Amino acid sequence: MAEQLPEIGQLAPDFSLPATVGPTPTTRELLQGKIVVLAFYILDFTGG
Repeated sequence: MAEQLPEIGQLAPDFSLPATVGPTPTTRELLQGKIVVLAFYILDFTGG
């Protein structure tokens, strides 16, 4: 099953990821009146 790529400007679904310190925030909490930039580095910490 192929997943659809998001369109430019499309809202991200609500999700949470563990924080390094403090409580685990959700995207819904972070987006309250703010802009959030999500960046994913595929090869981060892989040595390649």
